[in-house]
Amino acid sequence: MRLRNITGSREFIAKNGFVIHDEDKHKGRISRDIFGNDHALRIEIGMGKGKFIYTLAKDNPDINYIGIEKYSSVLLRAIQKQEEEELSNLRFMRMDAEYICDVFGEEEVDRIYLNFSDPWPKDRHAKRRLPSAAFLARYKQILKKGGLVEFKTDNRDLFDFAVEEIDRDSFELMAVSYDLHSDEAMMKGNVMTEYEEKFSAIGNPICKYILKKR
Repeated sequence: MRLRNITGSREFIAKNGFVIHDEDKHKGRISRDIFGNDHALRIEIGMGKGKFIYTLAKDNPDINYIGIEKYSSVLLRAIQKQEEEELSNLRFMRMDAEYICDVFGEEEVDRIYLNFSDPWPKDRHAKRRLPSAAFLARYKQILKKGGLVEFKTDNRDLFDFAVEEIDRDSFELMAVSYDLHSDEAMMKGNVMTEYEEKFSAIGNPICKYILKKR
């Protein structure tokens, strides 16, 4: 469930220094232009309130992170956390993931995280699902060779769909689990999202896969 609309959130985001504006002007040069270095760049698409990507950025100061979220009221929460304890290697974008190839250059991104994405349950909306073949084709363009896509969800129907959508000529399925929290190997270094904490606490098994670009 999304947060209720917060009055003024769009205007606040439009002026905030932690948000990357005119994203397409930095295409292919985001680490250099925005972070002032050549460190690896990793993105989370649909980051929610930002707990996951904030934790990663704090634990890995030599990696650049960008959280992407299209809902202003949700993005506002992540920005507020960043304002409490600023991290120099974390920035945000407010945009629809459909346009990521307009913003990120070819082979510019090292890793993509998809966490508890909207399942878009109706068949006619299948192409809107972030682990769909349509989106995987976009990820292939912006990922470096050997780059990873990591996807987590508690929605088994969405996960089964996601596994079926993998283009095996473009991606290698490196790891897969239908009960992540019972998988010792895949749980190493696992960072919990807000939804993961909520759903696992009530006994919902968490599914995860890791894809590697060939």
